Amino acid sequence: MVIREALEDHERQWLASYAMKSADSKGRVYLEKEHDFRTAFQRDRDRIIHSTAFRRLEYKTQVFVNHEGDHYRTRLTHTLEMNQIARTIGRALRLNEDLVEAIALAHDLGHGPFGHAGQEVLSKLMEGHGGFEHNRQCLRIVEQLEESYSAFPGLNLTFEVREGLRKHARKRLPSLEAEIVDLADSIAYNGHDLDDGLRAGLLEIKSLEKIKLWREAYRYISEKSLPGDETIKRKTAIRLIINRMANDLIYQTMKNIKKYRIQKPSDLVKPRMKIVGFSRDLEKKVDEIKDFLMRHLYLHHRVVRMTEKGKRFIHELFRLYVARPEQLPPHVRQRTKMDGLYRSVCDYIAGMTDRFALDEYNKLFSPFERV
Repeated sequence: MVIREALEDHERQWLASYAMKSADSKGRVYLEKEHDFRTAFQRDRDRIIHSTAFRRLEYKTQVFVNHEGDHYRTRLTHTLEMNQIARTIGRALRLNEDLVEAIALAHDLGHGPFGHAGQEVLSKLMEGHGGFEHNRQCLRIVEQLEESYSAFPGLNLTFEVREGLRKHARKRLPSLEAEIVDLADSIAYNGHDLDDGLRAGLLEIKSLEKIKLWREAYRYISEKSLPGDETIKRKTAIRLIINRMANDLIYQTMKNIKKYRIQKPSDLVKPRMKIVGFSRDLEKKVDEIKDFLMRHLYLHHRVVRMTEKGKRFIHELFRLYVARPEQLPPHVRQRTKMDGLYRSVCDYIAGMTDRFALDEYNKLFSPFERV
């Protein structure tokens, strides 16, 4: 029988000295008895997986709105794919995989419906009312909005997981595990957005020849005479690019750890230094992919149309709820007493899936829909 203490001993023996150990956690806001068979970070991961906000990711947009097709990435599939990449990197560097996984699985919980459209329009609508930013919303969800326990609000996650989700805070105390998740996120969406863009017919294979990493991947496929039709070759190229980015990140990060003599987690609070990152050569190539995706996919007229449509839905829902709050569900109206009308409406809309937001819009604005 493996009990928590044995798992904590295994961490001390196996993990690198600079890795976070669950036994060394700064703990939770609300004191709880530790679990008999799970470490603190394993418990956090499980709470996130069982949360309502995590289930909603299945029907939230990554790039393509949910009803555009069944094979495009959603926030949930992106999260799972990114988590796999992050864990692979974390394992190679002998970091705490459970902490990596908990941060990775929670990192997108704060996104609203319709992808970046949700972020943009809610940010604008909340100007003068406390603002909106999806990373802060993620923390709000795990600290306050999730309702699963009678003893405390939210999920009562450990300090280390919450700090890993605090991406843009000035006083953030990042762990290497949190930094790995940030870069794994970039690796995942760079590779998978290329894949989805090609599948949707918004990107053409010929246009990708401008990207060095793509040319290198196809050159490798040709030199090795790898079998398969164009679909197989496309998927092989995406895998090669993702693998190249992940491998480079592992080797460069290990070099940086040695260069800056990182011996323990607290060494990371020294004057700003970039520990987790790509080599200079690959960083330029990754930036090239990002620039290509911005110009050819994210600003493609079809994607822009989807985005603008999503913005209109959210704007109209927000406007109506604020003007006529009696149309809000009772549990949302109840929260207005504590959080105020604007924040409660923002929380409600940010928690919506694409599908729910569309249904709600039709119920409120279509004369032929039942309410």
